[in-house]
Amino acid sequence: MVRAKAAAEVETRGRPAATPALARAEILDKATRSRLEGELDAAIKRRPSHERKLAGVLRTLAPLSPSLRVAMADAAETFIRRGTLDRELYGACVRSLGETRDKNLSTVLRRALVLDSAGGAPALSAACFSTDPSLGPLLAKVASGHKAHLAFAADTARVARGESSGVHLTSLAPMIKESHRLALCAEIFVPLARGGATSLDLAKAGPALAVLRGAERHLGRWLVMGEVATASGDPSPLDDARVRATTGPSSARAAWSLVAWALEGRTRGVEMLPLSARPTVEIVSRLSDRPSADRDATFLFRMARGRVASARPMLEALAKELPLSNEVAVRAAVFLARDHGRADLAAALLETATSERKDELRGLATAALCDLGDPSMVDEARRLSAGLLASRSLVNVAWGVLVRALAGRGPASVPGDPANAGVLSETAFRWMQWGWLE
Repeated sequence: MVRAKAAAEVETRGRPAATPALARAEILDKATRSRLEGELDAAIKRRPSHERKLAGVLRTLAPLSPSLRVAMADAAETFIRRGTLDRELYGACVRSLGETRDKNLSTVLRRALVLDSAGGAPALSAACFSTDPSLGPLLAKVASGHKAHLAFAADTARVARGESSGVHLTSLAPMIKESHRLALCAEIFVPLARGGATSLDLAKAGPALAVLRGAERHLGRWLVMGEVATASGDPSPLDDARVRATTGPSSARAAWSLVAWALEGRTRGVEMLPLSARPTVEIVSRLSDRPSADRDATFLFRMARGRVASARPMLEALAKELPLSNEVAVRAAVFLARDHGRADLAAALLETATSERKDELRGLATAALCDLGDPSMVDEARRLSAGLLASRSLVNVAWGVLVRALAGRGPASVPGDPANAGVLSETAFRWMQWGWLE
């Protein structure tokens, strides 16, 4: 009854204002919303083979629909009641409620935090974004528990909520073993680095983060923890990176100079600073928060957003084959066409967006058209979005929704994070195309 009443209240609020806050306004059309809610309901009853894709789509579109978040809150409570917290949909639902500061978050967290697992990393991550004082005693109990990694995550949330001095967090840091440090980085710190840390007071977590960085050998994970600390006003990660870029082993100096560039961009609030280091596949992979074996090019596109000239040769290599054959080539084509005068790649993006032979790329390429800065391409993308909304692929549907909702508006669903400017945002790409749901 409570959920039904909440849904009814959402439906009677009227149409959104001309420039609504994306986390509050009802932007999803009724047909798409009904389809997603039906997919979610069916997935609760029986785990589908495409659960990860569905979770990525729901997570991406949750900020655009309070009604969809009501359904996601119901789903999260069902998973908690059944004890099936290993489901991708559980994590996606709880994290989305936290990152949108949804009003149903507190109810879900109160039921999750009393479990032996404290609801897992998704619940503890979401708690970082909640201001509900009733969660304080529950988090304090988890933070005083004997499982160091859960206690560390819970006390991180308490620091973010202004309920902990950070002393306990610092005492826990040396107890975190490597496997748990990797999990904490992916499941707690990546969401914070994505934009959340700029809106939370995590300065008191600085000493604990320094301990974890001191034990970390993977540059991408080191950078994630450094970004969280830097966003909270701690200058030590940037100072450390600058020193290592000039005095460390010569084989590592280029990578550390890129780390320093990224952190300085965070400090100044812009990533368009001069940079001479040239990226390679190895360096780019090491600077991703993902395992190096994934060959993730996230950092390359970070350099491309900053219009770093030395990134162009690698972008050219990724998009050299026409027609564009994969997701990374589509992303590289956007920057080359917009910032480096490659008009032929703008045409290639349009060809991919209208091609039936590459259905899995149509939505992505249509979103890419919006970010070229050409009004005619934006109009074409909006026209193509009608076909995407009727697609059998949920990912294509979601890209169509984003084109209609965000084309020409600038920032996407995570304000304040340059990685999420435009329609083809870094976060939407990771969640929907790759299924990386942190």
